[in-house]
Amino acid sequence: MSWFRGLAAAAVAAYAAIITPAVAGPTLDAVRARGTLVCGIHTGVAGFALPDSRGVWQGMDADLCRGLAVAIFNDASKVRFVGLSSSTRFTALGSGEIDVLFRTSTQTMLRDTTLGLRHAVTYFYDGHGFMVRNTLGVSRVAELNGATICLIQGTTNEQVTADYFRSINVPFRPVVFERTDQASEALQAGRCDAFGTDASQLAGVRSSMPRPADWTILTERFSKEPYGAYLRRGDEEWFDLVRWYTYAVIEAEEQGITRANAEEQRRTSVNPNTRRLLGVTPELGQSLKIDPAWAYNVVRAIGNYGELYDRHFGPQTPVNLPRGPNNLWTNGGLVYALPLR
Repeated sequence: MSWFRGLAAAAVAAYAAIITPAVAGPTLDAVRARGTLVCGIHTGVAGFALPDSRGVWQGMDADLCRGLAVAIFNDASKVRFVGLSSSTRFTALGSGEIDVLFRTSTQTMLRDTTLGLRHAVTYFYDGHGFMVRNTLGVSRVAELNGATICLIQGTTNEQVTADYFRSINVPFRPVVFERTDQASEALQAGRCDAFGTDASQLAGVRSSMPRPADWTILTERFSKEPYGAYLRRGDEEWFDLVRWYTYAVIEAEEQGITRANAEEQRRTSVNPNTRRLLGVTPELGQSLKIDPAWAYNVVRAIGNYGELYDRHFGPQTPVNLPRGPNNLWTNGGLVYALPLR
């Protein structure tokens, strides 16, 4: 029977491993000791991160940073934003200058395997496109034969553009800039015939121009650009927190939990999934070493995923970007939360 005793011991050990409480991890400990989350964001593009007239950062990425601060501190103000260019963002994260990067950063294999970083959940689906002035008379990208194209240094868009024009044997002249605002200014000044970057960012750039109607974002898409938060490797507890925080924002929309009804849902819902998400039963927060009401606090502060999208990209905003693949999976999109249980 020694084999049975060995099997039983292994089972007990496995069960103990399952129920062992999670530890906070060095990044969460450091954030708590500092009293502030340091979040890397874009240097400025409407919809994701752009200062308003008071200098307050607005956009989906900025709000995701605030929501993470709420999950940790129950205080959306306990976040410090660091605007980073495409060429400096990953270096800043790897060096410890920031705790997390919510910055229109495409998840790719080489970034995941060579930078010492990890990407968490995809929270936005996009694709590479091109924007041109209407007077250029271009309806397809292949017509940009010999065109000068503005690009952003350190992005996947540099390679995507080069690969496409090489594949159709059409020459083009790249003009590379460090920041999006520099490329936008060059485009408007006539230094470039087109601007190549992700379509959502083109929509944000166009919305900030003096005459948005003068510009067309061509309908073709040339890549998959899934955005995810990036973190340093080696801190699994911090990865778990950022990962499941992002899923919780999506799950809230799936369950129909909004800023307006979260309090009532927490008080009256008999749905076990809702009670679990909103912290009526505490196991989700306990597993992450944070307040059991963390997801409830987040939704009350920034809303669910759909509210975030509508606030920064919806039809009432200057960006006015249809949800498309950023719809929930139940509405024909790609946005999907893993089970929070």
